This record gives sequence, C-alpha cells and structure tokens, in this order.
Amino acid sequence: MPHPRLILAQVLTQAAAPDAPEPHAESVGAEAALVDAGRVLAVGSRTELSARAPGAEVLDHRDLLLTPGLCDAHTHLVTYGFTLSQLGLHGVRSVAEVQRRLAERAACTAPGQWIQGGSFLLSEMGLSGYPSAADLDAVSPHHPVALFSRDLHLLWANSRALELAGIHAGTPDPQGGQIVRTPGLGTLLENACALVARVIPEPSDAEFLAAARAADSDLRARGFVSTHTMAFEPPQAALALQELDRRGELGLRVWACLPHTELDTAARLGLGGSGGGSRFQWGGVKFFSDGALGSRTAWMHAPGYADGSGTGISVDSPELILERGRRALELGLVPITHAIGDRANTEVLKVYQQLRPLADARGLRLRIEHAQHLRAEDLPLFRGLIASLQPSQMPGDAALIHELLPHREDLSFASRSLLNHGAVLAFGSDAPVVPPSAQENFRASVTRTGEGGLQIAPGEALTPEEVLWAHTRGPAIAAGWSDEGWIRPGVRAAFTLWDRLGGEAKALVL
Repeated sequence: MPHPRLILAQVLTQAAAPDAPEPHAESVGAEAALVDAGRVLAVGSRTELSARAPGAEVLDHRDLLLTPGLCDAHTHLVTYGFTLSQLGLHGVRSVAEVQRRLAERAACTAPGQWIQGGSFLLSEMGLSGYPSAADLDAVSPHHPVALFSRDLHLLWANSRALELAGIHAGTPDPQGGQIVRTPGLGTLLENACALVARVIPEPSDAEFLAAARAADSDLRARGFVSTHTMAFEPPQAALALQELDRRGELGLRVWACLPHTELDTAARLGLGGSGGGSRFQWGGVKFFSDGALGSRTAWMHAPGYADGSGTGISVDSPELILERGRRALELGLVPITHAIGDRANTEVLKVYQQLRPLADARGLRLRIEHAQHLRAEDLPLFRGLIASLQPSQMPGDAALIHELLPHREDLSFASRSLLNHGAVLAFGSDAPVVPPSAQENFRASVTRTGEGGLQIAPGEALTPEEVLWAHTRGPAIAAGWSDEGWIRPGVRAAFTLWDRLGGEAKALVL
C-alpha cells in the first residue's frame, strides 16, 4: 500500500502559469515536500508537514536542492540506447583517429557483420570537404560500415555498405537528399542516408527492448524524469517503449512523435494525444524543413554559407507541412518541425501563421525544433510557439557558426531573444547527437562559450534559473502536462536533486 513520504531538502518551486510562462524560479522557503501515491500533497516546513503526516517515511536530503524533475525535450530515445553500445566517434580529431577506432572494432567483429556508430563532426576532424569510402575501406574492407555524423544528417559509408545498398556513380540523388561524388563515393546527405540505412539488418524485438531499457536507465541516472522522443526512428522503437510501459518498467515519462508519413496510420489507430499506458503518450507529428549546419544542409537565405557551398537543402516543403500539419491538428497531434537555417525558420513560421487558428482552437502549441539561426524580422512570429533548443550543441558548432554564418552569428542559439519575444523555451539534447546533459545546457546557456573559448552572441545568455525553467516547466507546457514542471499540491512526485543548480543531479520519482 502507498504510504506518505516526507522529503527533507531545500525546495525550489516554479511559479509560472501555462498561459503566461515568464520563466523564473522562486524559493518558497520550504524545507520539505510531502508526497503520497505518486503525487505531491504539500510543500512547507518540516514541522507542519510532520504534524500532518506523523507516520510518514523521512527521506533526508537536507544538503541538496530539490527542484521539479528535469525533462530532456528532444531525444531520439531508443536510437540513443543503441548508440550506447555502438562505435562512438564523439570528439575525434582526424580521419586517422576514426580509422584507428574502426580498426579496433573490426578486429573484434565477425566478418560480414555491420559496424555502426558515429557522432563525429567534419569540422572537428579538420575536413573542409567530405570523406570517402576509401578512408574506411583502408581499415575495414570486409565489414559494411555506416557512421552517422553528430547531427544525423550525414552518413559516411564504406564500399561494402555502398555495394549492399546498390549505390554506384550513376545512382541518382533521391528527393531531399544528395549522394556526394567528390572526392569519391562514401558520403550521403539527408534523405540519401536512407539508401544505406534500409539495407542494414533490422534489430530484433529483444534488441529494441534492450536499447529502450538502456536509454531509459541512462537518462534517469543523469537526473531526468521525462523526455520528448522525436521520431526519426523505426516503428519498433515506440513499440519497445510501450512494452516497457505495459510491464511497468518505464522509468521516464515519454511524450512521443510520429513521422508525418505515418499520419494515416495514426488516424486509423486513433493515436491522437493518447498512449494507452501510464507513462507513454503520443503527442506530436514530426516534419523536417531542412538539414543541419555541419553537413551544410541547413536551409539558408541568400547569400547562404560564407564558404560558397550554397544555401542548403529544403527537405519537407512548406506546402507539405501546411497540408499534413492541418491533418495532425485535426487528430489532436502537435506539428513539430525541424528548422535550423534562417530560411527554414522563415518558411515554417509562415506556415504556422496559417495553422495558428486551428492550433488555438485545439488548445495545442505549434513547435519548432532547433530554431538555431534566425533573422531579427522573424522573431515576433515566435510569440506563443514552443522553441525547442539544444544549447549544448553550441560549443561544438561555435567555430562553424563563426566561419560559415558570420552574418547570423548574433542570432544563433538566440535563447534570450526568443524568450523576450514570447516563445516558450524547451531545452533538450537531441541525443544521440550529443549526450543528454542538463549541465552542458546550463554551461552553454550561461557562458555562451564554445570550444577554444570562442563566444557566440553573449547577449543571448540566460540565467541559471531560466535554464532550469526551460528544462522543467517549458517542456511540460509543450507536452500539455499541467502536473509536471513545478512543485505544488497535486502534481506528479517527480523531482531532481542537485548539489547545486547546474551541478551534479539525480532523479527522484516516488
């Protein structure tokens, strides 16, 4: 039987209403929270709460700060779980280092088996162009190799993988994608990545379940109590999360998105805003307006990239986003659009202006993922929208922004400007693009400092309290959760314990 628990800690609560989400945190001067049956009963002094529930179990965390539980508002959750056991290339500084790590993995992998991994950045490897299959063939000719860039918009494959995918010099580019042909085959951009991805053997149901479990455990160990998982995964990923939920093993609360290509399936199954379990919920429909900065596929207004590499790629057209976004809203699902370049954001904002009346009527907030590079004239159109940002990506992108987009540097990762123009901030990581770390989001948002000490738009800095809000109440508003993101009677008993704000953290869900 449930029984009351009295948590002793320095309690920090949120004080912002969903319809007026000015981010700030305030201490209520409380030293305890009383919970029972998974809900907060009261917040106050130890004396008054002990008198209210004299038999309550005491959890003594008096040296720690208790805040609403952290949410990572942008993950690809099960994919992240798989990467925990794949070839990790985060931070590699040269093609030679990739080759060394790949050779080590190949030596302990049976011939013919796929080697998957990634999380590299071309800029960190000192490349101004694209790598080729020959670089990977040199150390792994007998294993098909598929390595995704950190932003997941570029796939680096060896000759064996290209052969299995049927890709050769005469293969045409797919719509919304590009097969790079210089200095040789091996790099695939945007939708072209699927040409290789589709021939990689599909994991078993047991492997999907293991990856879901690994991701769930990893995020909770980092202090998160919930996440929004952003599609771009096989259907079995969501099925694995739902199975964990059905078994009562899902520790995170999960708000999930469908790819827009599955809208007809969603309609047939009646998935709009539902989940069928206690912690898993369908909530959004995902679109991609463009690519990513590191792959030079983010869609930019002219003049585009300063190195002359063009203006990027438009993936899902504005017309498609408008048509299917309207359908999503009619099903009670939130249109969520990936938009990194300034042109991508402009076009999505135009579409959203047409969708706003229907969204408002449905009580749903339209949402843009990343909103990474903006024009000043577009900022007012963000009022009331969800701006889902990943500040922890800024340090790795700082040099690229400085080099490729000097004319947009002042409004890159523009947290302060978005906040001032009425956007609802929701912070995440985009794991596996970068590890899910609230601490890195705190550091990047407050210092605005990239690798090598390069500062990007220091005027866009936030306070630690504002970052906390964007990791707690902001994501809750985005998901329509009135019972999460603050500590008050009736909300879910899901907290994060800190040694200090932005320091070491751990989840506490009761």
